[in-house]
Amino acid sequence: MVWTSRPVRRLAGSINAPGDKSCSHRALIFGGLASGTSRFTGLLEGDDVIRTGRAMAALGAGVTNTGPGAWEVTGVGARGLTSPRGVLDFGNSGTGSRLMMGVMAGFDLTAELCGDTSLSSRPMNRVLNPLRQMGMRDTAGKEGRLPFALTGSSALNEIYYKPPQASAQVKSAVLLAGLNAVGTTTVLEAKATRDHTERMLQGFGVKLGFATRPGSGETEISIAGKQPLFALDAAIPGDPSSAAFLIAAGILSPQGDVMVQGVMSNPTRSGFYDVANLMGAHLGAEERGEAAGERLIDLHAGYAGLKGIAVPERLVASMIDEFPILAVLAAFAQGETRVTGADELRVKESDRIKAIVAMLRVNGVSVEETEDGFTVQGCAGPVPGGGLVATHHDHRIAMSALVMGTAAQKPVSVDDVSMIDTSYPEFLDHMKTLGAEISEG
Repeated sequence: MVWTSRPVRRLAGSINAPGDKSCSHRALIFGGLASGTSRFTGLLEGDDVIRTGRAMAALGAGVTNTGPGAWEVTGVGARGLTSPRGVLDFGNSGTGSRLMMGVMAGFDLTAELCGDTSLSSRPMNRVLNPLRQMGMRDTAGKEGRLPFALTGSSALNEIYYKPPQASAQVKSAVLLAGLNAVGTTTVLEAKATRDHTERMLQGFGVKLGFATRPGSGETEISIAGKQPLFALDAAIPGDPSSAAFLIAAGILSPQGDVMVQGVMSNPTRSGFYDVANLMGAHLGAEERGEAAGERLIDLHAGYAGLKGIAVPERLVASMIDEFPILAVLAAFAQGETRVTGADELRVKESDRIKAIVAMLRVNGVSVEETEDGFTVQGCAGPVPGGGLVATHHDHRIAMSALVMGTAAQKPVSVDDVSMIDTSYPEFLDHMKTLGAEISEG
């Protein structure tokens, strides 16, 4: 069903950031591995996260919803995970499926995995290959696409692994497999990526090693196998990736005045906000405290005239999920915005480079696709709009297009919004609270 976002003069208000998706996945997984019962508040209850919880329950953990955003997870502890009776269906969740592959690799179990059409189109070999080197077996075909079965082992080999591309999901999968391997597993990270796995594992009592190679900037992250996890109680911090859509809406609104409260402030996730400021956004930030070992801030955004820039490649990994909404900012900016070094976008929920380019072109923006990014010629003000965006079942493309429509010259439509529930179920309600006019038809 087509949904349309219409131009409005003013977006204003205060919104509490939804729980971080990355942290929510990990809370359910680590709680399910730990000894004892963990209690979490503020957990994101999007479809992706719920499916991770169901997978952990199918593998032997106790996973119970005790109220809005409140969950109790009783872990398997020393007895370990066991083979599920049915197929583990991860829906559209790349994060959940890839992290769980790493987790299951270290136990004596066999599991069948599947996903929706979008997830089944994404290659998994970048995760499967190092796990295979450690001793996991699977039935995946040449390109490593779902559905397939995997068989883990409590006698996995240690590994020293350098991912060919910077990826928090690959790093995390290898570390989680190493958690139950024999010996010490090390990941060499050439560029810093999200460090939620490392932070949260330490919160559950796991010891990690960190060493920076002199002169190279590369970091070795090591984990000794057979370490226990211990239950904890934690609040889930607000998701900076979800908050980015609201902040962008405030920047583009002619009378924007948007506050998003309780947003996680983590250097491995701040790239979008750093780039927005480089473009002239002048975002305000106030300290809010901490949650689950993460710093929290309140972010404020008002209208800003933006200028195009060359996005520093050092920031790419810390904003890999925010490029669709960054492209929208670039479309409204004056001058050229150039993105390079973002080839990981090719293997997201969609080929995000192609999807971003198509989203902008159908709304009258001049944009060029490159192998590892794109170049946008900004409109120096409101984009023409008037287009129907093919979302390719990609929640971030859908949300970005709807934000674009709030400040374009003509309404912007999307062919589907159902997948938004995977990561940000309250998005439409939050946008309407700010004053957006988004509706079916």
